[in-house]
Amino acid sequence: MEPERGRTGALLQKGRKRRRAPGKHVGAAEARRARSEPEERQPGAKKARLSTSLLAENYEVTHGQLCELLKYAVLGKSSVPKPSWCQLFHQNQLNNVVVFVLQGMSQLHFYKFYLEFGFLRKAFRHKFRLPPPSSDFLADIIGLQKKQTTGDPSKMMQGSLPSASSEVTINLQNDPIIQKYGFKKVGLTRCLLTKEEMKTFHFPLQDFPDCENFVPTKCNGSITESSPLFGLDCEMCLTSKGRELTRISLVAEGGCCVMDELVKPDNRILDYLTSFSGITKKILNPVTTRLKDVQRQLKALLPPDAVLVGHSLDFDLRALKMIHPYVIDTSLLYVREQGRRFKLKFLAKAILGKDIQCPDRLGHDATEDARTTLELARYFLKYGPKKIAELNLEALASHQELQASVQEQRNTAEVVQQPNTSVLECLDSVGQKLLFLTREADASELSSSRNCQTVKCLSNKEVLEQARMEIPLFPFSIVQFSFEPFSPSLTEEMDKRMRIKWTEMSTVYAGPFSKNCNLRALKRLFKSFGSVQSMTLVLETHQVQRPVTELTLDCDTLVKELEQDSENRGTIYLSGVSETFKEHLLQQSNLFFGLEAVILPKDLKSGKHKKYCFLKFKTFGSAHRALSILTGKDWKLKGRHALTSRHLHAWLRALPPESRRPLGLRVIPPASEQQALQTLKVDHPKIAAWRWGRKIGNLSHSLCPGTLCLILLPGTESTHGSHCGLGLMGIKGEEESTTLNMCS
Repeated sequence: MEPERGRTGALLQKGRKRRRAPGKHVGAAEARRARSEPEERQPGAKKARLSTSLLAENYEVTHGQLCELLKYAVLGKSSVPKPSWCQLFHQNQLNNVVVFVLQGMSQLHFYKFYLEFGFLRKAFRHKFRLPPPSSDFLADIIGLQKKQTTGDPSKMMQGSLPSASSEVTINLQNDPIIQKYGFKKVGLTRCLLTKEEMKTFHFPLQDFPDCENFVPTKCNGSITESSPLFGLDCEMCLTSKGRELTRISLVAEGGCCVMDELVKPDNRILDYLTSFSGITKKILNPVTTRLKDVQRQLKALLPPDAVLVGHSLDFDLRALKMIHPYVIDTSLLYVREQGRRFKLKFLAKAILGKDIQCPDRLGHDATEDARTTLELARYFLKYGPKKIAELNLEALASHQELQASVQEQRNTAEVVQQPNTSVLECLDSVGQKLLFLTREADASELSSSRNCQTVKCLSNKEVLEQARMEIPLFPFSIVQFSFEPFSPSLTEEMDKRMRIKWTEMSTVYAGPFSKNCNLRALKRLFKSFGSVQSMTLVLETHQVQRPVTELTLDCDTLVKELEQDSENRGTIYLSGVSETFKEHLLQQSNLFFGLEAVILPKDLKSGKHKKYCFLKFKTFGSAHRALSILTGKDWKLKGRHALTSRHLHAWLRALPPESRRPLGLRVIPPASEQQALQTLKVDHPKIAAWRWGRKIGNLSHSLCPGTLCLILLPGTESTHGSHCGLGLMGIKGEEESTTLNMCS
């Protein structure tokens, strides 16, 4: 990877000139040689590019994860952590970031008007699902925190001292710790998280869809006030499958470390996260311990009534891929206002008076962190909520944050390490501003934020005109268009019809068969092509075809367009894969150049891998060559270029049974939908999708090379339910190279 340049920010500042093309006075021989060499081999020809292979089957990207990418695009790896869900290579080659927001549109709009959105879906290779929007979508993806009145720091520090006055006692009643636990001391069982709380805070639980392969600790004894406590802390690294365990520390109540193991991940390591974990390649190289060894050891160590104590313990248990029913989470035990959490480093200093996670040390000490959480839990049990509330932790933390903020303003080019830093603060630290274009009627906290140049327009048309003029002048731009969302009743009906349509497209009639035919053999035959959801014998059929209904009249066109979708170009679908397929594939990886990801879907009930998979390659050419090999005589698999992306596959898989209907039955849409679809007004969703898809596509096409561009359909929220959003992204220049590779 190219060494980082000697500057903090990678984006162009306003008024700064872009890099010039090579001079004209170049020898003819040199020019010919430069043209004949592959671009990636030329000195200085590295380009910023994206890979979403880390997504694997986690096709949904949260608003916080989107914020991770935007901050990394601004500052690079020397200042902020890399995004956890995708890879941005050669970030220092980025010139601009532009985010288009299509307010009022959702994933439903995109697939309802799939043909109309043709320009965008062909131009952007990377697509992902977004969760339903919150009250302020833009504030979430930019990372804006709700502002709190901090007051005078000196007064706050005085107020943090314990006092027996009646005034302080009244104030204590509003403390979140008192509101949850009361004034009296509490026992161990009161400090345990309830099952509902564990569910709310995403702890791994039995029968959860994403925890099929998790191992239970088998601790099912009765919990008493004298049950043993064990402090737990894990360190992780970033692999091709996401975050994986690299170290585990378990500390018993007396402070004795009973387990401290380094663990080698099962997948290829992309980032050791040394600044946090302290783990390096040299440390991990000789390690042979695997995750299953640690799971076995932990199960043997813990007694039946063991209580695990940790800080943000849900991450540790997910890294361990283990389920434990009795937990105390110190980030939730020491309750903070508005759902925020105190850092372990802060609690250690404020409560115990000890310094941990010192900056002069390489990474965190897992044993020290585990021991600290144990001491914090014991302190809470010994002194009770009132003693802790009297310390006024919120004021202490706010004062500390204020001091850090002042220090940051003194040296704006300093590294921005706080995880809650916003994109605006990242831009400010390198002397840049954000451009925000929106309609006057749209309200967002972003428009009133410092370091944001807001331009309010009267219409979408004016937003587009302003965007053409203003985007080249700013390193980071957000352009928001607003569209009238579907009515709740129409949305519900559209959703049902879309799901039925995709179900019918996934259905085939085949025949003729006799009444005495072997259904089991038939099913086995069809399953060799892929997973079969259901099969019904219809004796009248005399050919192999899809059902023909009003919803599938454009089926052939849609299938051809799906084949051309930029996200599907480099992905192939294979059926008939065995349990050893992945191992066999990796052994012969030299045959499959450009392989980015192997996606092996699992059965939600059994947890076993299904007999089909998806292989994702960097280019269409690599995917095409791999398909020829894998469907040849040596591998003997059935396959084709993929038609459905991961987020779409998940949406279709969630098809509710009540929306299925007998095949061939004609569905008459309600009058409201018929009227809506036949009224070709300028602002009709179908026309809007076609018109604005082209306009935004043309605008993105005019952006300078090296521009990271995102198209966000935030999703919709109403009293009748919520609909997920959709994101498309790419880097200008990356798309052109992908297209060239496709043609090779």
